[in-house]
Amino acid sequence: MEPAEALADCLRGVAETLRHHRDLGFREVTLSRDPFSEPPLSKPPLHDLPFSDPTDALRVQEQARAGCTLCKLCKSRSTIVFGVGNPRARLMVVGEGPGEEEDKQGIPFVGRAGQLLTRMLSARGVGFDRDRDCYIANVVKCRPERNRNPEPDEVAACNPFLMAQIETIKPVVILTLGNFATQTLLGTKEGITKLRGKAYPYRSGVLVPTFHPAFLLRNPGESFKRMTWDDLKLARQEYDRLAAR
Repeated sequence: MEPAEALADCLRGVAETLRHHRDLGFREVTLSRDPFSEPPLSKPPLHDLPFSDPTDALRVQEQARAGCTLCKLCKSRSTIVFGVGNPRARLMVVGEGPGEEEDKQGIPFVGRAGQLLTRMLSARGVGFDRDRDCYIANVVKCRPERNRNPEPDEVAACNPFLMAQIETIKPVVILTLGNFATQTLLGTKEGITKLRGKAYPYRSGVLVPTFHPAFLLRNPGESFKRMTWDDLKLARQEYDRLAAR
């Protein structure tokens, strides 16, 4: 990448991060040359690590999270749940945060909602293999106590890690599950019911919002199933269009 292009990309990233914090309600951002308490400039940005293989880059990113104490979720978690799946996937699935089973196993979406997600992805007409075709992560990497909603400072603390995952994987389609994932990535406060049903341009691909599997388990009505089915078909359509480029 040319120096001017690299600088422009960096500035776009800074602007995106500042807009995200603004939308979360922050009016001040503390500047630090080193967010990891290391000597100045000792670590490059997480998305700019010198690895050609995304597997290696993601492994280093996950190691950078070890023992994280950037927010109060460190007090309620058992395990940091970083992400799982194919590092070269063209589809990325982003949820809200780990639940009880995820906190125990260190893997996202392994409980009842995760089992439903696997069935949703592999349904006829959608046809995504969870292990082969997807990389799955959450907005926050630690379980909120009693599965409460993540708070703005917790989302902000994890945001650089989620952005690094997206930058490393470079998916053509991001499927966001529920309010928090969709609002965080789109920088909006609109609810999932209004946002779903459309594909939104996002970086070099698109973002397709749909309902969280946990919501579907609590609300098993046919209307929600039908809307989710439409969203998944849209994600498949966009995937087929963009992955062929």
